[in-house]
Amino acid sequence: MKLPRTILRARSARVSIAALAVAVLAGGVWHGVASAQAARPAQATPATTSAPAPIVRDIAGGRTSYADLVKAVTPSVVTIRTERQAEVSPAAFQDDELLRRFFGDAQGRSRRQPQPFRQRALGSGVVVSHDGYILTNNHVVNGANTIKAEFNDGRTLTAKVIGVDEPSDLALLKVEATNLPMLALGNSDVVQVGDVVLAIGNPLGIGQTVTMGIVSAKGRATGVGDGSYEDFLQTDAPINQGNSGGALVSMSGELVGINSQILSPSGGNIGIGFAIPSNMAGHVMAELRQEGRVRRARLGITVEPVTSELAASLRLRDVSGAVVRDVAPNSAAERAGLKSGDVVLSFNGRSVTDANMLRNRIGESTPGSKATIGLTREGKAHEVTVTLGEATVES
Repeated sequence: MKLPRTILRARSARVSIAALAVAVLAGGVWHGVASAQAARPAQATPATTSAPAPIVRDIAGGRTSYADLVKAVTPSVVTIRTERQAEVSPAAFQDDELLRRFFGDAQGRSRRQPQPFRQRALGSGVVVSHDGYILTNNHVVNGANTIKAEFNDGRTLTAKVIGVDEPSDLALLKVEATNLPMLALGNSDVVQVGDVVLAIGNPLGIGQTVTMGIVSAKGRATGVGDGSYEDFLQTDAPINQGNSGGALVSMSGELVGINSQILSPSGGNIGIGFAIPSNMAGHVMAELRQEGRVRRARLGITVEPVTSELAASLRLRDVSGAVVRDVAPNSAAERAGLKSGDVVLSFNGRSVTDANMLRNRIGESTPGSKATIGLTREGKAHEVTVTLGEATVES
């Protein structure tokens, strides 16, 4: 976003992780409107001699250019510009004697009414259907009165909000258009650490920009903002403020992530960025498109991570899984017979390595559906089937 400050915190909150700040890329703060070394010249070559072959340095397994991939995917990434009305209240000056006398009467009482003014913000988005559906971050469009999507062919279209999901920081928009270029959602579960990816968006409002890096880690959680459902892909592809809602693209040209946050002491890129994985984004998008909101399943347990000490005491072979600490009364977990001290190792056949992964596995399930949970109890393997409940805001 074009902001008067160089660092922007998620939902206007300052968060510290090891003395570094995790910031949403487009941010949750609004601002007022008013205010290579040059190549050597080629040497002439006699007509009878052929020019020497250029020296080529292979990169990324033999690729010397990403131009073909960039041409294919960049038309699907848009700039999102938002605007909202805000007010400045004279009450903001009540503790300042000079300002009260300037804006108030002789006794310092306010004589001015709240004054409306416009605030603007900027982020990015990804077209995910030919008929105009666009994925972006919730914090990009939160509180906006008007939203515009700017395409790289010069078109600007008005977008409406289909639905938002604060826990995952995703929003689904719609523009009235057909035959739009779109990005297909890839399978983020098969993405591996070390895979080459491109980050595309509008950093700092300078215009559409493409950067390259690798997937640095998977399954990250930062705890910024709501922090309820986090399963970030971490990348060192340079991304900055304004990249929020933009695309993280695989070498096959598929969308594998929605860029969302950065880890930085100053708000600038230091090679630690986070993207919401495409599988989570796809689930949220489908729910928002069909229901206008996201319904999530609830198991009814509180869990804690497996430590070396716990693994030894519970006779676990690996320091992995999620330990059940409490089981909520009358919950799906209680009805299925889960107990405190159980160690959950799988959910519907997919491994569970930590508490955050289990929460995401449950959250992406449909309320009322059946799930199979693999666990260890007193050193013995068990498998239970549970009919999942539905999560509420409180749960």
